[in-house]
Amino acid sequence: MMQDETLEEWLERADRDYLAHISLDCVVFGFHAGQLKILLLKMKHEDRRALPGGFVMKCETLEEAAIRTLKERTGVENVFLQQFCVFSDPLRSDPDHRADDLRKIGIDAGRAKWFAQRFISVGFYALVEFSCVVPRPDFLSDTCDWHNLDERGPLILDHDRILEAALNTLQSQLNYQPVGYNLLPRKFTLPELQKLYEAILGKSLDRRNFQRKIFSYGILRSLDEKRTGVAHKAPYLYSFDLRKYQKALKLGLQGGW
Repeated sequence: MMQDETLEEWLERADRDYLAHISLDCVVFGFHAGQLKILLLKMKHEDRRALPGGFVMKCETLEEAAIRTLKERTGVENVFLQQFCVFSDPLRSDPDHRADDLRKIGIDAGRAKWFAQRFISVGFYALVEFSCVVPRPDFLSDTCDWHNLDERGPLILDHDRILEAALNTLQSQLNYQPVGYNLLPRKFTLPELQKLYEAILGKSLDRRNFQRKIFSYGILRSLDEKRTGVAHKAPYLYSFDLRKYQKALKLGLQGGW
């Protein structure tokens, strides 16, 4: 949706500019204060929240549409983005329910037939550094905010299923994608890195085993700095050696967590 464009104006050009029956939903992961976060929209017409999503313009690829949608919702460019699944259940976007949703926010479903059609959705997950994001709602929502993964509440449509599939994919790709590089700030401590892995995997990890395994990959660069402003002994800071990290990921970080 263009800046300052009304919903009615968008609907008038939707059939002209966008592909029919195809949408995308993005699971945006962040990490902050030891918690895995997801970006969610608070819809105008109900209490349940939704994943950021959008439609594909006729002049775009799916990837270009996802990049545009994420920039609109987060303000961030050059986001790590991965397509993970297609959701095509005939009941996932029941036209009758969608028409009811449109009426709740004051839109005549008869004027918005394009929007009320059945959509097949392509799922993407994105990894972003929490502090870089400026959440922005879309035209069907009141707010766009970060939420703890385990405190999100029920989502609309099949978005819980999409989120679960994204998390399962992230867990399975933990040894093959630069997850830490994209979710952590440039400088981080070993406890923060371990917390990230624990948050993604949903389980505790032994500190000594984790550190031994991480150091064995040779992907960390020790910095001559310590984390300041902490209550206990100041831990040393590290950064990723991106060249070595990418090389290690091609082979896969060996060993389970």
